[in-house]
This record gives sequence, structure tokens and C-alpha cells, in this order.
Amino acid sequence: MVLDPFTLLVLTTAMAAASALYLAAEWGSVRERSLLLWSGGFAIIAVGCVLALLRSSGHVLLGIWFPNGMLICAHWLFLAGVAAFTHTRLPRLWWLVAVVWLAMLFMPSGPWWSRAMLGIQSLLIAVISLRAGLLLRPQGGTLGVGAAQLRFVLLAHGLFYFAKAASAVALDTFINLANFHGTVILVSLVEGVMAIMLLAMSMTGTERHRREERIAQIAARDPLTALDNRRALYLRAPQLLEQASAASPCALLLIDIDHFKQVNDLHGHDAGDRLLLTLSDLIRSALPRGALAARLGGDEFVIVLRSVDHAAAQALGQDLREAFAQQARTLFETPEPVSLSIGATLFDQPGVELSHWLKQADEALYTSKRKGRDRMELVPLAPGRPH
Repeated sequence: MVLDPFTLLVLTTAMAAASALYLAAEWGSVRERSLLLWSGGFAIIAVGCVLALLRSSGHVLLGIWFPNGMLICAHWLFLAGVAAFTHTRLPRLWWLVAVVWLAMLFMPSGPWWSRAMLGIQSLLIAVISLRAGLLLRPQGGTLGVGAAQLRFVLLAHGLFYFAKAASAVALDTFINLANFHGTVILVSLVEGVMAIMLLAMSMTGTERHRREERIAQIAARDPLTALDNRRALYLRAPQLLEQASAASPCALLLIDIDHFKQVNDLHGHDAGDRLLLTLSDLIRSALPRGALAARLGGDEFVIVLRSVDHAAAQALGQDLREAFAQQARTLFETPEPVSLSIGATLFDQPGVELSHWLKQADEALYTSKRKGRDRMELVPLAPGRPH
């Protein structure tokens, strides 16, 4: 196959249309606004490529100005899609892009017309693409694989168009937009085919990776309290437990609501859920930096603390008990007071499984219940490594 301008335009049209349909289908299943905007961008490119075939027949407006404007519009939609993906609000200043391109209609014809048209169009696309790429920056972590790839493709695409704009104004560059003549135009068409393929793949991968992350987050969260669930606790806790040392002990607090069944029986399960949410909010607000909190199930919660001593662990448990008892009294009336029993253990030995410390805290919780509830039993540091 000869890579002449006509063949490249047909290939670009087919790839852009296929990308638009694929991203639209993805949007139909997940309803992410970014996918719809990106799909619209590719659809506009496909239509613009079809119109571009008219330029050889002398249709300047429909064959040159309009398709080039549609290419700018498509990149603007790519930018809007990235903004939607990153939850960024674009300033209204970006609408000046349309004003600049409309002004090109009034540019007088001359031997420099093709050069100026291509230079301005390339500069606008370069600015839009680079801005879109720069929006995809890590915030408090690393970019996903798809987002990192999309960032790279957009930045490379933007730099290419900057180079294209520079070459368009170079004195020795021959350009004829009406007949697709000029090395710059041919190279641009080849780059366009590659860019469409890479952009479509990256955009799909970006949303797919985010969707997988959301599914993983949902699987790791307790649906009622939004705290970690048991599965997430067993996945995340080992890294924290490995930080335990004689100089920096850790603590595990096992928390159970006293007389929780009375709330469900007397006031209904909605009231019980409200009480669980109250406790989860208190735990979340009291949680120190670097600690973990999870709902194990029912009315049982666990907190894992790092770099804590006996007094600090005791104080946190005491504050939780007092705050919860006060709120429970204002929420519901029960024959017996609704309170918290806490079993806790301090440890400074890394490499011990979470289940061991949970068992130790559970025994302390049982002691707390046996002694009358509404109290905290804390197992002090053990001198030897458990077996």
C-alpha cells in the first residue's frame, strides 16, 4: 500500500470512527463523562477527514478551514475529557481557541496563506494537547498505567505539533494545503494515524484502570461504615505490624458495643445501623496518622496503632468509650446503657501474624465483658516472642 495523502486520510477516518464507536460503547457500560467526550473528539476527527477530501476540488471553506477547525475542536474535547477524568474545572479562557480559529476566516489569501493556516492550527493543537497531558499528574500517589501512557502520548503529540508549527513558518518549507503537498503535511498525516491509535488505547486503559481501582476499593470497604472490612484489614495490617519494635510498639484494640441487640430489638435495625455509623465516625475522627481501622462484622471493630505506648493506647480507648456513651444516651433509650467494651494488646515484636494479636485482644475483650462491660482491658507488652 502506498502511503499517499488520500490513503492516509482514509485510514485516519476508519481508525477515528472505530475509536469513537469503541469509546461510546465503553461509555454505554460505565457512564463516565470523559469517555463520551473522547468519543466525540474521535467522531469529529472522522467527519473532518471526510470533509478534507473535498479540498482538492477547490472547496476552501469545507475542505480546508472547516476540517482543520474540527481537528482543533476534537483536541479541545480531548482536553475536556481529561479535565472530567481528573475532576478539574477548565477556565473560560479556553473558549478563546474558537475565537482565534473563527478569525482565520477573515485572513486574506496570499502565497503565505497555507503556511499561516497550518502554523496557527498546529500551535493551537499543541497548546491544547500539552495542557491535557499536564493535567494528568500524580496527586498523592502514582498515575495508573493507562493514565501515565495517555499523559506521555498527549505530551509527545503536543510537542510534535509545536515542531510542526515551527516548521510551517520556516522560510524553506513548501506547503500547499489545497493539494496536500509538502513533507510537513505528509509527516503530520502519518503521525495522526499513530496518535489516534495510541490515544484510543490509552484513553480506554485509563478508564479501565480507574474502574478496576474502584472495584478494588468497594471490595475492601464495609458498605455501611465505609471503614476497611476484614479482608482489607488482613491485607493492609501486615505492613504496619512489621513496624513494631521495642522503640516503637504497636497496639491493637478490639471494640464491641455493649447491649447492641437491645437497640435493634427496641428501635429497629435502622437504629442499629445509625449507632454503627456513630461509632465508625468517632473511630475515624480519633484515628492517628498511619493507623488502621476496620469493621470486622456485626458490632465489632478493630483499630491497629503504631508508635504508641501504654498511656496513649489507654487514652484513645477511654476517649472513644466516653464519646460513644454520651452520643448513645442522646440517640436511644434502652433498659441497660449502650456502651463500649474494649480489649487491647500492646506488642513490640514484628513478624507475628495479625490473627495472634486479634486472639489476644479478644481474650482481653472477654475479660472486659466479664468484669461488667463499659471498660477497657489492655494487655501490656510481653517480654518474649509468642509461639
